[in-house]
Amino acid sequence: MPSSSTSDRILDAALASFASRGYEATSLDAVAKELELTKQSILYWFPSKDALLEAVIARSAGDLSSALETALQRAGEGWDRVEAVVRSVFRLAARQPDLLGLLREVGRLGPPAATQMTLALEPLVQRASSFLEAEMAAGSMRRSDPRLLLLAIYSTVIGMVTEVEVLRALGEEPTARSLVRRRADVLQLLRSALLVDPGR
Repeated sequence: MPSSSTSDRILDAALASFASRGYEATSLDAVAKELELTKQSILYWFPSKDALLEAVIARSAGDLSSALETALQRAGEGWDRVEAVVRSVFRLAARQPDLLGLLREVGRLGPPAATQMTLALEPLVQRASSFLEAEMAAGSMRRSDPRLLLLAIYSTVIGMVTEVEVLRALGEEPTARSLVRRRADVLQLLRSALLVDPGR
């Protein structure tokens, strides 16, 4: 799809709405009104609401992959790579919360949206799984099923940055300071769970 400021604005608005209100509660009429466009303008770029969701997922998966790749390029070896990814996700939570909110919403929607996101992120998942297998084989990380471990890490990290109402129910008000504290807690938890010698 050719780049266009109009299409980008539509994608931005749709991402914000899908992430905060949910896919079902988002209407093209509401997105159009927010952007001061007609619904037909949206349909010119994206022929249906499903097509808009597909485009939002494609762009968001690319943005997420890019952020994690950048973090990994700057990371060292071993635990440093896990820490770099976790820190990158928490940075996204502060700077682009809608991106992570979309991940939560897509998981809730199930196929075909979840399948599209899974396939887009599969290269990262495969690399992460191979990394964990190598660390386990080297004896620096505890033995477990790498893909199951990735699912547990994903659920923990994404839950800590997106489940605002659950956090409030637990007495944690989502602020910048609490986000930093949660990041430190998650890193400590993962270090204890993953590393054979957590003190290293």
